[in-house]
Amino acid sequence: MIAKKMVKYVEGSSVTRAMFEEGKKMAAKYGAENVYDFSLGNPSVEPPVAVKNAICEILEKEAPCYVHGYMNNSGYETVRSAIAASLNKRFGTSFGEQNILMTVGAAGGLNVVLKTLLDPEDEVIAFAPYFGEYNNYVANFDGKMVVVSPNPPTFQPDVAEFESKITPKTKAVIVNNPNNPTGVVYREETIRAMAEVMERKQKEYGTAIYLIADEPYRELAYDGVTVPYLTKYYDNTIVGYSYSKSLSLPGERIGYLVIPDEVDDFENVICAANVANRILGFVNAPSLMQLAVAKCLEEQTDVAAYDTNRKMLLDALTEYGYEVVKPEGAFYLWVKTMEEDDMAFVARAKEYNLLVVPGSSFMCPGYVRIAYCVDPEMIKRSLPAFEKLAQSYQ
Repeated sequence: MIAKKMVKYVEGSSVTRAMFEEGKKMAAKYGAENVYDFSLGNPSVEPPVAVKNAICEILEKEAPCYVHGYMNNSGYETVRSAIAASLNKRFGTSFGEQNILMTVGAAGGLNVVLKTLLDPEDEVIAFAPYFGEYNNYVANFDGKMVVVSPNPPTFQPDVAEFESKITPKTKAVIVNNPNNPTGVVYREETIRAMAEVMERKQKEYGTAIYLIADEPYRELAYDGVTVPYLTKYYDNTIVGYSYSKSLSLPGERIGYLVIPDEVDDFENVICAANVANRILGFVNAPSLMQLAVAKCLEEQTDVAAYDTNRKMLLDALTEYGYEVVKPEGAFYLWVKTMEEDDMAFVARAKEYNLLVVPGSSFMCPGYVRIAYCVDPEMIKRSLPAFEKLAQSYQ
């Protein structure tokens, strides 16, 4: 007797999570060392030791009722001020405490933004391939997802098609950069072109179109590639960030929104976001983790470890005959399947104890995602299986 909307959610439950659970069953059956699980983007690099030290220091020195108590729905003022100052130093922005709202990870932040902005049937544009949960987040608030087609081989957004998909009902555009699942970093010239289109369409329709930048992978970039900070290119930008990847804290559910003064109707948007944070049931972001991350703003994840995995898999799979998009960020390989049906390819991969996620989960069939945020020894053990899988198609 569950809600009709939830029936659809249950039926379309995350394939990635299902593969992860399947991996645990296979590990029990075949031995963990003989199963190669590349399904879930769960960081394999440990958090910086500074995170543990910060937590210990806070618990030892701060008053318990302060550490574990309620605060402003936006979060501790000192934390928000520290994050704003850090962003200003890094990106040449001019944010203040009032522009930061602490959230329950990036997912919580995106739901807060969409709750704040969407009326029923409002449209949200996303660029395939994209994180499939966006569909559910938009549906949560009775919005309509509009998909811009994949643009291989670069997988940069197709700006011409993007412009054709904007209508008077377009309320928001979601950009995930670096991108999950491709690892592609959207170029500055692409961002500028998109901004020009949105500016033009806002004037044409007399509406506000908000660009939602989903940035949990911002710090994971390779080969000197720069990830553009989107508030510098388009005034109506709202940034969602998470420390899940940058500090390897996915289970702690801590992140923030940046809502710049320049966004249309700023005062109402920030007030509504605060209310959304409360009434969605979050109330506020986890208090201890807010205080901890504020002490770790200069810390960095060990990108070199992910880079080693990236190169190892990229080189080997290319040698075996796979067509792979070279990732510039995040920790995923985007691989073209050796048959048209990506679900069939995933099923065949399982015969070799390889767990990968079908591209159709990201609205882009014909590919699979391989998460290389894993133990490098597992990658080495998996290479013969990848080679045998490729040979099975010859």
